Amino acid sequence: MATNAFPARSEADWRKAAEAALRGEAFEKLVSITADGVRLGPLHAGREGPRALRGQQGAWKALCRADHPGADDFAATAREDLENGADGLDVVFAGAAGAYGFGLARTDPEALDRAFDGIPFDGGACFTLDIGAFEQATAFAALVERTRADVSGVDVAFGLDPLGARARTGAAGTEMSALPPIVAELRGRGFRGPFVAADARAVHDAGGTPAQELAFALAGALAYLRALETPQAIQFRLAADADALATLAKFRAMRLLWARLLSACGVEAAPARVHAVSAWRMMTVAEPYVNVMRAALAAFAAGLGGADSVTLLPFSQAIGLPDAFARRLARNTQLIELREARLGFVADPAAGAGGFEAMTEALCEKAWGLFQSFEAAGGLAAALERGIVQDAVKTAAEALKRDVARGKTLLTGVSAHPHLDADRVTVLPDAAKPYTAAEGALAPLRLSEPFERLREAAKSAPKMFLAAIGPLSAHTQRLGFAREFFEAGGVATVAGVGATSATALAAEFAANGAGIACLCGTDDSYVADAEAFAAALKTAGARAVMLAGRPGEREAAWRAAGVDGFIYAGADRVATLEELLRRLSV
Repeated sequence: MATNAFPARSEADWRKAAEAALRGEAFEKLVSITADGVRLGPLHAGREGPRALRGQQGAWKALCRADHPGADDFAATAREDLENGADGLDVVFAGAAGAYGFGLARTDPEALDRAFDGIPFDGGACFTLDIGAFEQATAFAALVERTRADVSGVDVAFGLDPLGARARTGAAGTEMSALPPIVAELRGRGFRGPFVAADARAVHDAGGTPAQELAFALAGALAYLRALETPQAIQFRLAADADALATLAKFRAMRLLWARLLSACGVEAAPARVHAVSAWRMMTVAEPYVNVMRAALAAFAAGLGGADSVTLLPFSQAIGLPDAFARRLARNTQLIELREARLGFVADPAAGAGGFEAMTEALCEKAWGLFQSFEAAGGLAAALERGIVQDAVKTAAEALKRDVARGKTLLTGVSAHPHLDADRVTVLPDAAKPYTAAEGALAPLRLSEPFERLREAAKSAPKMFLAAIGPLSAHTQRLGFAREFFEAGGVATVAGVGATSATALAAEFAANGAGIACLCGTDDSYVADAEAFAAALKTAGARAVMLAGRPGEREAAWRAAGVDGFIYAGADRVATLEELLRRLSV
């Protein structure tokens, strides 16, 4: 028996086979370009790169978000999470970076004592504070002291972040000069920190790229390092989303960039302490249960990328204050990955994998270049003051929104495979306080919002009759595409069976009780019959007639016959659906 049953194949062999399979299509079709302009090919040879190891041994810590505005309810939900497997709490205060309208509202001693009633601070749990003001951090420190816990053994990241606050609010807020005295006071009281957070989630929330998020975090960390002169005082906070490749590479890159910065500064190496929070911008109101899977991917990628701790937003976070069921799913998602799948027990598992190494290296170089541009402008504070950061993120966000609108970036359950009759989700009764971004601020967005607005507007729209032309084999592909296109914007569809004449199609339209129609057939059938079919549908009472396909040189003739618009791969779905709804006066 042969010792090697499979012959060795080179990259050239694989490329030759791929080109044959493409049947004349350019090989570049298999190359993707990321938001940062990084080229990712279909095949990467294994390669060695620097290791991105987390500072702690073992798996990442699974934190649960505690954000109820009321003290008593806050305490009940926090205890429930800790008693059912959470390693700690992500304590969200009102006005914080990740509050999204919620967060513990009061920080006076009586309210905090009630909010943390029965929660031990020296029992091994860790606490990450998401604050909106320095006073919230110092109030938490006083709370810990009142419990008589050994503060030196309390694992708490205080989250002081004046630069992040400036990015989120557009105003200077607490100045950097106030940071060293507060850190010195907390350290003097026995806390070991970390005390400040280089929190770049605002960049991701606003539509920024992975390299922009990394550069922001690195520039913030350098500013805090200059102010405090100790790397151990700093924690990084990054967003984790469902793009597992980019997220995993981003967290690996954060550790490598921090090591590079400390080396450049002549500071003794210290491992980065990195906290991940699942991304706000990927959360959907439409079909929110898909958010459970998005969160699972985010935790998977951030944890394997080297995050020390991970918090997942419950799947209903964008709808309202999550109830016990939503919080339990968020908690157990991580517990399954950690304790059943045991994903956290391999150090830097992506090391040596060609695709991940290439992406990590490219992100490091892109982020380092952006970081240097912030430093050339005078540091992160100056770059924010001059709008350099905001302008770069705005440009990236516009490109991202275009990709979502045109279907290049798909949102499952929203722009792809929509489900208009999804079950309603229950949330707790507390209403979120609306967030209004000031001029010059990095305002958070959700990528699904344009489609969700369309769905709300389309509730009074008539049904779309998908006017199938010819046999199933001739219309099935475009009919399926049209169904997803229209239902993504809330326009319900009813499909025809495949008419072969304009008279039959008009009769079928009338029988289905739809008010609008879309022709779905082959290019050849359009050339032969589109004008007659469109005219027949208009005569039968169709308030609007669309056509699934690119119009090309026959657009004028088809429009003259009654076609009001066209849908095709790459079309701006949001703009097309908005125009349709305006035509229908809804």
